[in-house]
Amino acid sequence: MNFNKKIVATAAILGALTIAIGAFGAHGLKELVNAKAIATFETGVRYQMYHVFALLILGFASSLSASTQKWVFRFFVIGIFFFSGSIYLLSLNEILPFNVKSIGFITPIGGLFLIIGWLRLAYGIIVNK
Repeated sequence: MNFNKKIVATAAILGALTIAIGAFGAHGLKELVNAKAIATFETGVRYQMYHVFALLILGFASSLSASTQKWVFRFFVIGIFFFSGSIYLLSLNEILPFNVKSIGFITPIGGLFLIIGWLRLAYGIIVNK
């Protein structure tokens, strides 16, 4: 079975990290932040896990070109860190010792990277011979 070891291993590590972050959000935040902040945090976890699954599929999609896999991988990982990472920080703003609202512009940039990743995947599939 051919697969991209780097992508699959990264997906596995991000999957474990996502579970840990999700557990922290579900159990550790109840007494620290309001319900709206928890819901926002959960959005970050949900989108991160969606893209972990997408990375796993990408890593095992041996019929895709190496270029497509490489670029989709990059776009998704950057998107996860910018989108979900900024959401985590923004939802924790009331308990952090500094104001992170100034990084709010990073969230849509992360979302754009995720969208570009999906579009690059579609392009790679369309031109695949």
